[in-house]
Amino acid sequence: MKSTVAEIRERFDNDVERFSNLETGQSATMDAPLVLELIASGAGAINPDAKDLFDIGCGAGNYTLKLLQYLPNCNSTLNDLSLPMLERASQRVTAATTGSVNTIQGDIRELELGEGSFDVITAAMVLHHLREEQEWHDVFAKLHRALKPGGTLWIADHITHADPRLDALFQSRWGEYLTELKDEAYRDTVFAYVAKEDTPRPLMFQIDAQRRAGFSHVEVLHKNTCFAAWVAIK
Repeated sequence: MKSTVAEIRERFDNDVERFSNLETGQSATMDAPLVLELIASGAGAINPDAKDLFDIGCGAGNYTLKLLQYLPNCNSTLNDLSLPMLERASQRVTAATTGSVNTIQGDIRELELGEGSFDVITAAMVLHHLREEQEWHDVFAKLHRALKPGGTLWIADHITHADPRLDALFQSRWGEYLTELKDEAYRDTVFAYVAKEDTPRPLMFQIDAQRRAGFSHVEVLHKNTCFAAWVAIK
């Protein structure tokens, strides 16, 4: 059985500090600082006049903080399951902007976002918690509706591969990265909570689902083994 929403919330409630370093990002993921920079600078290039951004699964606020370097004083809406994460994100973001800062605690599957509300939406290491295929389609459709014309959805996430041979290869390489980062015990801990919590999907499945949801085109920014970053443009 995969973790429930409550179980995932509880783990993140107790893990705020690990997600509060803007320089390293989420270090268990590969190329985290590079991906953070690519997404923020990309949003600045495509939506330079953005006024409203929405950060799904914002954690301690790293992505919004980085985006504000390129989109200063945007109004920021922060979303997370974890209240301690939201409180930390709100503190950090409020200190970095004169724009409004709003927080929404809850599961993206259950939120009503309205239509044409945001210029930029970011989802970093969060959508892999979606379960059934229909949930992916429903969430991408919801995010498409929530964007203004020309708005962008920026995703950085753990992915799988349709070919099991590639999936095994890239999983092994990620394991080597985690071992070098700390040690084998850390690798095993990360792999254990991923197996318990996460249900990632292949990159091409997600791109196809975004096109089905109505996004005009998708650009891949970066891919390294089990991780990818990309943008879907309305």
